[in-house]
Amino acid sequence: MTGASSSLEEFELPVGDPGLFGPHSVVWKVHADFSAMMVGGLSSLMIQALHPRALAAVWDHSNFRHQLKARLGRTALFVAATTYGGVNIATQNILRVNTIHAKIRGFDLKGQAYCANDPHLLRWVHLVETISFLNAYQHLTLRPLSPSDCDRYIVEMNKIGEMLGATNLPLTFNDAKQAMAEYESELVFDQRTLETIQSIESYSVDLTEKPFFALILSAAFDIIPNWLLQKLQRKVDTCLQINIRRLALQMASQPVQWMLDEQGVSAVARRRVKLQSVSL
Repeated sequence: MTGASSSLEEFELPVGDPGLFGPHSVVWKVHADFSAMMVGGLSSLMIQALHPRALAAVWDHSNFRHQLKARLGRTALFVAATTYGGVNIATQNILRVNTIHAKIRGFDLKGQAYCANDPHLLRWVHLVETISFLNAYQHLTLRPLSPSDCDRYIVEMNKIGEMLGATNLPLTFNDAKQAMAEYESELVFDQRTLETIQSIESYSVDLTEKPFFALILSAAFDIIPNWLLQKLQRKVDTCLQINIRRLALQMASQPVQWMLDEQGVSAVARRRVKLQSVSL
């Protein structure tokens, strides 16, 4: 469903390597929730599409609208590698993205220059992604994080943002939401934004996956802050509608989550770190 294509063997070595965060981090806990990551990922793509220069950098230098599954697959692999991979795998993935960003530049529809490694744009992308993942987790989990753990997640994720070139990153969840809101005057809903949303809504999944993906997509809209929903020209649903969809997704996610907790990338990474203590 995510479009990711990678072997779990990459996450088995080196033994004892905790990666950039380690098993006791909040990042490991949040990113192990498959549905929350899917919901947060789609939500962040839709919000990020409101920034004309950030969108132009993707629009002009990729075919993501027609190859969305491949792009989501690369993003899913990047998140997995930087979260659960060893230090070498994580840093290699970040270096690869930085190398690509350094070559991407141009002009948006209003003639404003952009470059993909602009710290201001990287900050926007990082803030939206981090907040979306955290909003999705808090929305779907049966055990929401405490305010202090939410702040820890923001601080931990700053490591990735800074390695990618973002600067002036906030240290608390509330400050992160405020920092994202400060971009409001730069945001535009135009034809490109609309086409991006439409490509996400028409995302190709197998017939048997369609009901589950419909819940994922609905939840992606449900976690978007109201002021951003208005910019996306979407109505705010009632609390009852949102809660019904949340309960349905929580129930539908349980079998998938159980399997991933036993055999997924986070489980493999935990065994990798644990092996060192066992051998000692």
